[in-house]
Amino acid sequence: MTNILKPLATGKFWKELLIMTLGMSFGAAAVYYFLMPSKLIIGSISGLSIVLSEVFGNMGFAIKTSTIILLINALLLVLAWLLIGAEFGIKTVYTALILGPLVDVWDKILPYQKLITDGTSVMNDPWLDLICFVLMLSISQAILFRINASTGGLDIIAKIVNKYLHFDIGASVTIAGALICCSAFAINPFRMVVIGLIGTWINGIAVDYFTDTLNKRKRVCIISKDYEKIRGYILNTLERGCSLYHIQGGYSLEEKVEVVTLLTQDEYARLFNFLKEEHLEYFVTAGNVSEIYGSWHTRKGVESTEKIN
Repeated sequence: MTNILKPLATGKFWKELLIMTLGMSFGAAAVYYFLMPSKLIIGSISGLSIVLSEVFGNMGFAIKTSTIILLINALLLVLAWLLIGAEFGIKTVYTALILGPLVDVWDKILPYQKLITDGTSVMNDPWLDLICFVLMLSISQAILFRINASTGGLDIIAKIVNKYLHFDIGASVTIAGALICCSAFAINPFRMVVIGLIGTWINGIAVDYFTDTLNKRKRVCIISKDYEKIRGYILNTLERGCSLYHIQGGYSLEEKVEVVTLLTQDEYARLFNFLKEEHLEYFVTAGNVSEIYGSWHTRKGVESTEKIN
């Protein structure tokens, strides 16, 4: 029990609580204002819940969409806890269980009926509803995936596929979502189902794009005779780690040292300014890295178990 609750004792977890709440509020707004009025069924638990709510309603059982979201997410949390890990499980317990209530909060604050002036949806066009929903939800998903959390539901399945089959997270979202889209045949015409499938595909692409953007780091390689000074700046000022490689110049056959480090965009700019201000001789190559597996150093120089994937 102590190991399960251990993540709760870290300051990092509680700092991320606010991020999770804001991210889920953003996702809940996407569901409430663009998915529910248009009855678009995108490959998500929210979409499946809309289908089930309509089906149960036609059978004479009135069950709110938010209630079904809550129930399905509660069942999927067991999978998250057992197959992905305690930290992801604890965070997803929180995010999954607040999605349904947050949908109700938006309903109380500003009912979507007040925004529908002409037609049956907020944007009065299924394609515009689709674009707005996908963009908002993808940003929410990318933010939560970055801190090892999720919006629950379909994201749990996608995270399991990503962890054990090593598919890109966007591809995992698309594969799982496409299956859910087919349930829309129960309430929607063929055209709306096709729009939902296209939306699921776009959602997968958008998640990968926003995830890569948020996770992007610079892999910087520096060859310089002043490598000790550069190493000291990286360790003591930027408070990052680095590796030293002994290399030989292919033309001069001179023995040299290459400094390799991973930095954020801001840190990379600061390092480059340092090299210029110190008038050092250097040869620099840099490339973007969006996936880092294993531990990475924190800004305080203490090794952490932050995983960027």
